[in-house]
Amino acid sequence: MQLEATTRQIIKIAGPICLALIIPQINHITNTAFLGRLGEFELAANGIAGIYYLVMYMIAYGLNNGMQVLIARRAGQGQYAGIGQLFSNGLQVGICFSLLAILLTLLAAPWFFSKSLHDHHIFMAAVSFIRIRIWGLPFLMLLNMANAFYIGSGHSKVLIITSLFQEMVNIFFDYILIFGKLGFVAMGLNGAATASVIAEATGFGVAFSILFIRRYHLEYSLFRYLRLNWGIVKNILNVSAPLIVQFLFSIGSWFVFFIFIEHLGERPLAVSNMLRSIFGFFGIFTWALAAACNTMVSNVIGQGRPELVFTAIRKIVVLSLACATTVCILVNLFPYTLLHIYTTNADLIAAAIPSIRIITLSTILMAVAAVVMSGVIGTGNTRINLMTEIAAVIGYLLYCDIVIERMRSELQWAWGADFIYWIIIFGISYWYLRSGKWKGKEI
Repeated sequence: MQLEATTRQIIKIAGPICLALIIPQINHITNTAFLGRLGEFELAANGIAGIYYLVMYMIAYGLNNGMQVLIARRAGQGQYAGIGQLFSNGLQVGICFSLLAILLTLLAAPWFFSKSLHDHHIFMAAVSFIRIRIWGLPFLMLLNMANAFYIGSGHSKVLIITSLFQEMVNIFFDYILIFGKLGFVAMGLNGAATASVIAEATGFGVAFSILFIRRYHLEYSLFRYLRLNWGIVKNILNVSAPLIVQFLFSIGSWFVFFIFIEHLGERPLAVSNMLRSIFGFFGIFTWALAAACNTMVSNVIGQGRPELVFTAIRKIVVLSLACATTVCILVNLFPYTLLHIYTTNADLIAAAIPSIRIITLSTILMAVAAVVMSGVIGTGNTRINLMTEIAAVIGYLLYCDIVIERMRSELQWAWGADFIYWIIIFGISYWYLRSGKWKGKEI
């Protein structure tokens, strides 16, 4: 329960998280590859609708990160009952947020898509997809609460089991529902949405079953405090709410980026969806290490050992940079092999190559900036993360408006927006950590 800032401990935390992240990314690759076999239109529509759902998912992800910080802090302090109180109240907060997100989507998403997308066929397909896909959010929210407990309390290996079950179900139903196998009607894009909802319900079921099978619910009193404690809810929201808004800004800006790309045409949007899938997969090493950084920083502060914070961050940055550099070399050596997973269209593959060169460079910058930003999250002062995100998103969207919307530049220069984003993230996060203003922060 009390961590040490060693490379071995970092890998012990990050390894299971990384493996758990690999499995859904394999599913996303499979999903995109299946849709790529249907055509460019399906790739393009899935790109827009998928990013929208990712925006809604950021509510769950923000709560997940906030809960990780709080649970890891209680773990460092040795407060088992405190973990149970956080978990019980966090579940109820998560359910409320997911229901609000569903209501917002059903009422406002069609209007928003109609005002922002130029292609009517993509608009219709995206709305149809998201009206199905959004019903997976409550299951995903509860699954994220369970994952926050597993990571924050040092049981991250469980994530591998839940992810494996979830993604086997997803790939199976993707295949039979998209193409209409085993007697099912071919649903195309909507088949992918339905399969994802079924898979998220499966992941939730497995994650909570393990809580009872391994008797964690008794050891940590996870369901003993189901009556809402407004003091604990306020504490959860104080840490999580800035993260939720931060991640909504972050992925929301990416959603706007894809809308800008849609204005360039169907092909750039299809290419961008393939690139999102490729670099989503290879980015898992950075995000797993960033999650480990979040947990480790909060844990060592909870132990009363703030002097280990920079040691932990430094070691994690080195590991992240090494992984990202290796990945970028491989991607640049074998880009055609990777793109053939998604399509056999030679023109589509040729159009993607220049953007791959640009994105690999920004991935190296992300490897450092994302870990440093997670170090700030671990200190518990998540309002700093929110202000950092707002500054980065403003710079990102200004670049997109000038380079994509006004200059109508080629796709590879559009992806240069990532450099602006990660430079701002790193600069402000590094300044805050060096300032020492996080010391003594109680959560």
